[in-house]
Parts: sequence; structure tokens; C-alpha cells
Amino acid sequence: MLSGVLTNTEQKAVASFIQQTAQPSSDGSYAPASGQIFGILSQMKETFETNLAATQKDENANQGLFESVKAAKDAELAAGRKQIDTKTEELATTDEKNAEAKQAVKDTKATLAADEEFLAMLKETCSRMDAEWEARQKTRSMEMEACSKALAVLTSDEAHDMFAKTFNFMQTESKIKSARRSRAAAVLMKYPRLSMIASNIKLDAFEKVKTAIQDMIGALQKEKADEIKHKDFCVEEFNTNQLATEKKTREKDELDTKIADLDQTIKDLTASLENLKAQITEMAVQMKRAGEDREKENKDFQMTVADQRATQKLLNAALEILKGFYAKKNTTFKDVALAQEDQPAGPPPPAGFKDYSKNKQAGGVQGMIQSIIDDAKAMENEAIVDEENAQKAYEDFVKESNASTEEKQLEATNQKSEKAKSDELLVEATEARDAAIGEMETLAEAKAALHQSCDFVMKNFELRQSARDEEIQAMNQAIAILSGAKFDDE
Repeated sequence: MLSGVLTNTEQKAVASFIQQTAQPSSDGSYAPASGQIFGILSQMKETFETNLAATQKDENANQGLFESVKAAKDAELAAGRKQIDTKTEELATTDEKNAEAKQAVKDTKATLAADEEFLAMLKETCSRMDAEWEARQKTRSMEMEACSKALAVLTSDEAHDMFAKTFNFMQTESKIKSARRSRAAAVLMKYPRLSMIASNIKLDAFEKVKTAIQDMIGALQKEKADEIKHKDFCVEEFNTNQLATEKKTREKDELDTKIADLDQTIKDLTASLENLKAQITEMAVQMKRAGEDREKENKDFQMTVADQRATQKLLNAALEILKGFYAKKNTTFKDVALAQEDQPAGPPPPAGFKDYSKNKQAGGVQGMIQSIIDDAKAMENEAIVDEENAQKAYEDFVKESNASTEEKQLEATNQKSEKAKSDELLVEATEARDAAIGEMETLAEAKAALHQSCDFVMKNFELRQSARDEEIQAMNQAIAILSGAKFDDE
């Protein structure tokens, strides 16, 4: 028992104590040797108490440590659960954002492809227009330079000297008329007041040049008017295109909203129809089950009534037999006791016989049979009442179920009609939205064509008008000079 508790020395001391207690002393007296044992036991007790105190201290420390670790672990578990909930919610939000981002990427890629296609077309158009612009500028500069040079040549002093030499080439008049004009001019030149007339006579040879310049001026003025008209057309068409585009954009947005609402309405109606269909099916199943239960209950009722009636018939037959028997005994022995009285029956019995009396249990048996008959009758009546109540409850249930089914069928019919109307409206809205998108694409193409036709004119309108006005002014000065006018800078 003390194995593992006592040390080897202590075990030897205990064994020695046991041997000493088993042997008497040499002088025949008993010498107790328990002092050493008491010391050992006291030391063991102190050791045990010390170990117990240390163990309790360790247990308290371990218990406190356990409580702190448990509290920390509970906190970690709560934090973990909270983090799981948070991460689950974040996962759902991230999934939703991921789906939206994927759709946005898809839409952006489609828009990017359209923009890149439009940019390529625009670059090609701009490159072509830049080339045309450079060619037009170069041609216009060359034209203006040529006109300026021509004007300089025509207005130089050398040109005036060459007029007489080239007169015959520029005019188709006869030499006689030219000679006369020269002589008239020479005569008129002698008089200062008539010098202008002489100059006009000499300068009449430039009528074709002036006419050509005037035609050029008319062409430039017509070009100017056409360009103004074209600019006004561009401004009006851009405004009209912008208004039409904004209108179609609003129309498309409204149709998108309408389509989304119709889609949701159709989904709701479809779900409601499925629910109504399920309810109608469930009510049909319930009615079928109620009918089967009612049929089973009616069979049970009929069996119960038949059993109770058969029981009553059997017991009545038995009761009649008992009543007939006891009534017959009363006639034979003239004993009121056989009629279930507690009096002696018949004449005095012969010697050696006791007084004849009725069976003490006869009245109780008949009463019990009658009680059973009454219970059977009551059970039959109760079964009939229960059957009537059950039949009425079944009929009420069928009536209510039929009314509810008809109501739900009517509601389903109305919702089907509403769904069909929503489907029709959805088709119309989708077609209208597609048509609006087509018109928007047409407007975009028209706008691109307008940019191709109008950007150059509108961007350089003021510069071109100013240059054209200066060109016309220069040509008018050339005509004036050819007509004999002089300017301060000449």
C-alpha cells in the first residue's frame, strides 16, 4: 500500500518495527519500538502536508493560468468568428464588385474598340484634310503670289511704256482706230485738264484684264458667300445634331429604365404565377387527401354503427331470453323473488331443503346487459353525430378550397394577362431602344461627316475670310489702277 510513498530507508524501518513487535524481549517483557515509527510517520505527515501545500499552490497557479489561457482563447475564438463574419461579408462584397468590374471591363473594351475605330477613321480623315489643307494653302499662296506679281507688273512704269507696244496684241480693234486713239490721246495730253481723259483713252486697252479681274473678284465674293453659307449650315447642323443626339440619349435612357422595370415586373409575375400554381396544386392535393380521409372515416363510421347495432341486437336477444326465463320461473313457482324481489319463493320446501330464492346475480346481469345496450346505443348516436360533423366540415373545406382555387385561378389569369402585356411592352421598348441606338449611330455618323466637311472651314473661317477680303481689295486696287487711279504710295 505504501509502495512508491516510503523511501527504502523508511521501508526498512517499518519492516524492523514489525519484526520487533512480533518478538518479545529477552527478559520476557514487551518492549515497544514505535518511537522511531512515530517519527517516520510524523516526518511523512509533514512531507505529505508540504507536498499537498505545494500541489495546491501549483494547482491554484495552474488554475489561474488555465483561466487566463481560456479567456485568451475565448477572446481569440470570438475574434476569429467575428473575422470570419467580416471576411464572409467582404467576400460577398468583393464577389459583387468583381462581377460589376468584369461587366465594366467588358463595356469598356467595347467602348474602347469603338473609340479606336473612330480614332483610326478620324486620323485618316485628319491626315487627308491636312494634306488637302497644305495643297490648298500652297495653291492659294501661289495664286496670291501670282496675282501680286501680275499686279506689280501691270502697275509698274515699265508696263505703261509697254502698253503702246502691246496694244495691238491686247485689243482686237483695227489699226486705224488705234492710231486715231493714239493721236487723240496725244492731242489731249497737251492739256493738263484733259490728261485724265487721255489716260483713260490709253487705258481702255485693259478692259479685258479688268473684266477678268472683276470676274475673279466675283468668283471670290461668291466663294466667300458660299463659305459663309457653308459655315452657317455647319453651325446649324451641329446644333441640330447635338439636340437630336441629346434627345435620343434621353429617350434611350428612359427606355433602358423602362426595360429594366419591365424585366423586374416579368420576373415578379413569373415567380407569383409559380407560387399560385404551387398553391393550387397543393390545395388539389389537400382536397384529394381530405376526400380519401373522409372516405376512410365514413367506412369506419359505417363499420362502427354496424358493430354497435349488431351488439345491441345480440344483447337484446340475450336480455329477452333472460327476461323470458325469469318470467317463466315466476309463473311456475309463483315467487316474487324470481321477479328480482328479495323475498322467499314457492311453497315451504320439504324437509331437508333450504328455502328457494332467486339468483343474487340475475338482476345485476340484466342491468349490466341493459347498460351495455345503452352504451352501444349512445356510441351509435355519438358516431352518427361525429359523422354528420365530419361530413359538414369536409363539405365546408371543399367549398372553401374550391372558392380559394377559383380565386387563385382568376388571380393567375389576371397575372398571365399582365405578364403578356408586359412582354409585349418589353418587346416594343426593346425595339424602340434598338431604333434609338440606330438613330444615335446614324447621328454619330452624320456628326463625323459634318466634322469631316466643316472642321476645316470653321477652324480657318476668319483667316480665310480675311485673306479673301484682302485679295478682293487688292484686285479692286488693281482695277482702279488699270482704270487710271493713283495712290499716295505710288
